[in-house]
Amino acid sequence: MLDVTVIEDAEAAAVSLDPIRARLLAELAAGPASAAMLAGRVGLPRQKVNYHLKTLERHGLVELAGERRKGNVTERLMRATAASYVISPLALAAVQPDPDRFRDQLSARWLLALGARLVRDVGSLITGAAKARKRLATYALDGEVTFASAADRAAFIDELTAGVGALIRKYHDGDADGGRPHRIVLAVHPTLRPEAAGPEAVEAPADGEAAR
Repeated sequence: MLDVTVIEDAEAAAVSLDPIRARLLAELAAGPASAAMLAGRVGLPRQKVNYHLKTLERHGLVELAGERRKGNVTERLMRATAASYVISPLALAAVQPDPDRFRDQLSARWLLALGARLVRDVGSLITGAAKARKRLATYALDGEVTFASAADRAAFIDELTAGVGALIRKYHDGDADGGRPHRIVLAVHPTLRPEAAGPEAVEAPADGEAAR
């Protein structure tokens, strides 16, 4: 079972978003189970659970983990193909975000478009690498910093921009034979408060402060 996988197909995305099937996926991510076992957990007839499982299997969201005999019946034990799933913007290809439409480093919506492209591109790279049976060379850095003031936050971003820009200029070689371009995405945003999910989860900048 993979830790996380990306759903790129629109039909598979729709299947995964069905509340019953999402519940079945969660159950099967915890361990293999048969339709009969799942029926008792989700409060549905075994036949209906079996129908949903076949739909999930058809779209590659669950797979056969094994079989066992129970009386005169052979039960199929199913498991989720991943512990968690992310839906790629490719599932909504016609309306997927395009960060190249506009560039605004201080726009939260542009950051969201960049994040969507990151999910799309890395998901496609993972799919291609799996088919080729090759490792995918990536790197990620995740951290948290508390700024004492908006001025400190602005100074941090200025230094970050200058530092990363210098590294890019130092190592970029557009004329290298066989060189492969790599995309670099950096993001700074307020940490989401775990006790809040709405607009109150973040603080608006004070008057005169840049939303930066």
